[in-house]
Amino acid sequence: MAAAQTSPLPSVLLVGCGKMGGAMLQGWLAEGLAPSVIVDRHRDSVPAPHRLVRDVTDLPADFQPDLIILAMKPQKVEATLGAIAPYARHAPVLSVLAGRTVHGLTEGLAAHMPPGARPLVIRSMPNTPAAVGEGMTVSYAPPQATPQQRAMCDRVLSAVGETAWVEHEDQIDIVTAISGSGPAYVFLLAELLEDVGVGEGLPPALARQIARQTVSGAGALMQQSGTEAAQLRRNVTSPGGTTQQALSILMAPDAWPATLRAAIRAGAKRARELAS
Repeated sequence: MAAAQTSPLPSVLLVGCGKMGGAMLQGWLAEGLAPSVIVDRHRDSVPAPHRLVRDVTDLPADFQPDLIILAMKPQKVEATLGAIAPYARHAPVLSVLAGRTVHGLTEGLAAHMPPGARPLVIRSMPNTPAAVGEGMTVSYAPPQATPQQRAMCDRVLSAVGETAWVEHEDQIDIVTAISGSGPAYVFLLAELLEDVGVGEGLPPALARQIARQTVSGAGALMQQSGTEAAQLRRNVTSPGGTTQQALSILMAPDAWPATLRAAIRAGAKRARELAS
């Protein structure tokens, strides 16, 4: 669970509320926080006193954020860079866009700035559990980022879950495949457990309850105990028992270990393709 926050967010311009940006916004609102101004033509309202505008060109003339967060659909970012560039001259840009590199966004913004002006772009990969304060966000900051700028980004991101930093930007690709996409793998597990339960004769509502609570309860136990995942697995596995019999299938060399490894590598490969 995200730590309780007592200080307000810095003045934040949130551009876009796509799946990831929307999840972060839900998490902030649940903590009693919100960006100063949100730009999203598809959102109907935000709680007062936070301001919603439909387009970056509608921002107040005297508004200067401390931090700009790019959270629109990645394929739509080019259309907004020109309007964002004047604000990015004086505030760091925190991107949560999958597949968009620091270099690409920096060059895209700089093209709309006076000669010699260079924006600072920090890249992050959050995940959707941010919506309930249980997110995992990993970020990369280029060498010119100051400790204060990194701390400001960490303050915003830690309001919706845990945070970590990597030293090399290309590590964001494997982060994307593990934690960015990871909730989908867990949801698939719950989905399959439920389907098997129904297929074996359980009432659908009971199968869903069992599957969801088993997944969420196991996650809570792992998080709160601090015990290695492998040890927690062994704790459940009695020699010759039902769990061992099931794991003998799941842990076969060509089963879960190989399949999950291949899946994550495929996700990381796609992240690299998008970035290039």
